[in-house]
Amino acid sequence: MKYLYKYIVIFALINLYACTDVIDVEVPEAPPRLVIEASLDWEKGTTGNEQSIKLSLSTPYFDSEDIVSANGALVTVTNTTVNESFTFTDQGNGNYTTTLFIPRLNNEYTLEVQYNNESYIAHETLTSIVPLDAIYQSTEKGFDTEALEVNLDFTDPPNIENFYLFNFKKQGDLLPDLFNFSDDFVDGNEISVFYEKLEDEKINQVEFEPGDVVEIYFYGISKQYFNFMQLLISQSIPSGPFSTTPAALRGNCTNPTNPNNYAFGYFRVTEVVVDSYTFQ
Repeated sequence: MKYLYKYIVIFALINLYACTDVIDVEVPEAPPRLVIEASLDWEKGTTGNEQSIKLSLSTPYFDSEDIVSANGALVTVTNTTVNESFTFTDQGNGNYTTTLFIPRLNNEYTLEVQYNNESYIAHETLTSIVPLDAIYQSTEKGFDTEALEVNLDFTDPPNIENFYLFNFKKQGDLLPDLFNFSDDFVDGNEISVFYEKLEDEKINQVEFEPGDVVEIYFYGISKQYFNFMQLLISQSIPSGPFSTTPAALRGNCTNPTNPNNYAFGYFRVTEVVVDSYTFQ
């Protein structure tokens, strides 16, 4: 009886294999679109003069080729508050750099990119960030009282609308974890934020252990960038089998003369605290 069962299973598998047809699905493809990665981040305590902007072209979803650089563009950032302009030099690999940038808190900046006979423009405000009061580890504030976590304490400035972005990345991980929030309900208070990793076999994730290093980036961001990141982060978090399909998010890089040919990406100007913590 055991042998008969084995033969029946093998026969069924052969029939299933024989009935399998290859179906080619045509996926609509849009023409390449300019992608602008323009994060001018002024690390607290530095001059912030060295900045870079990356330009590339979008590719089809199933395309396995390398990213195509967008070379030959003219890239300028202007501080419209004090009328200072900074030209970013084409490095021939999609990167455009300057060593002359001058960051000024609460000033308005405008990005202008001229590429392939099209012009792209974006506006942002350089937003300040408060220092971190303390960085330490514990097991008390997270979801698992036995799991290690890193804690960050800072003081929110009173009577000012503030928006924050945290970027946590364990050394060795490919991608960071992002977390943003506003001070709507905590204005002027001391704030504590924790970051922990819970064990999850499905994604091969383990809890923090002594010796693990977490890189920390703490940004002060504008309200419009906060809203953009709110959508981006919400789309990156699975919400069950009936979650909606993520949609392409439009950043702040517009094309005034040809609105339908807008660029992907975002132009931000921020002050950031950069630090790290090694678990004991």
